[in-house]
Amino acid sequence: MKLEIWNRETQTIEGEKVYGEKSLNFLYKSWLGLPFRHLATRYPFVSAFYGWWMSRSFTRQLIAPFIQKFGLDPAIFRLPVSDFASFNAFFTRELKPEARPIASTAAVMPADGRYWFYPSMGQAEGFVVKRERFDLPSLLQDEALAARYADGTMIMARLCPTDYHRFHFPIDCVPGPTCLINGYLYSVNPIAIQQDLSIFTQNKRTLCSLQSETFGEVLFLEIGATNVGSIHQTYTPNRKHLKGEEKGYFSFGASALILLFRKGVLTLAPDLTPRPIETLCLMGQSLSN
Repeated sequence: MKLEIWNRETQTIEGEKVYGEKSLNFLYKSWLGLPFRHLATRYPFVSAFYGWWMSRSFTRQLIAPFIQKFGLDPAIFRLPVSDFASFNAFFTRELKPEARPIASTAAVMPADGRYWFYPSMGQAEGFVVKRERFDLPSLLQDEALAARYADGTMIMARLCPTDYHRFHFPIDCVPGPTCLINGYLYSVNPIAIQQDLSIFTQNKRTLCSLQSETFGEVLFLEIGATNVGSIHQTYTPNRKHLKGEEKGYFSFGASALILLFRKGVLTLAPDLTPRPIETLCLMGQSLSN
């Protein structure tokens, strides 16, 4: 499967190099991979062990080849490559502030990632896989809460293992505590999603309410995936945070974010029209107009 994305910065369509593509195809496209997928996604100790392994010092040798293969720019890392004690330390790296300037718009991108934009959940044509529609009540585990966002705007971001894996507040807000909704750890790569859209509502995820003077209540969800056993929060609940301030980070693996705005409160930036392919955006770029 060849993945293509729209690069917002360069305004071009690009092919995506998929980390672990052969393994993903085996796990999600072959019946032989079914028992291994079951083991890897439904038993947290597998991801926990992999995370522990990638935190060992000997994994430092993987960093340079990874940077070269996926074309990363070490010049924007806050620390020099030689300072990373393990591959996971590199994976959770911080960037220099100037590498991700924060746009002046009221809402900005919360993370580097490949985005889908749905101005209205009720009109999310195309967000259907094998006739299976996105199940908001299952995602939030709250029927009443889901009803308040049923016709709202949804922004979804997929973070690849090659991405900067810290996530940030998209708006000026007072965030509440982050609540855990336990679940599995399926991959969120399109190779997996095209087989089963309900992955988002089955995976381990966290939910946080952001209170904003401009947008009212906004929901922020972090979704774990294969080999992501840990979602770390670094913010202080019930204290005002500005857009672009760090909220937390993911440990090694792929992962996803979802933002939910109520109906009519968010007007997306003009170039963020729904597309048939994902849009590559960077943290701090404009989200609203």
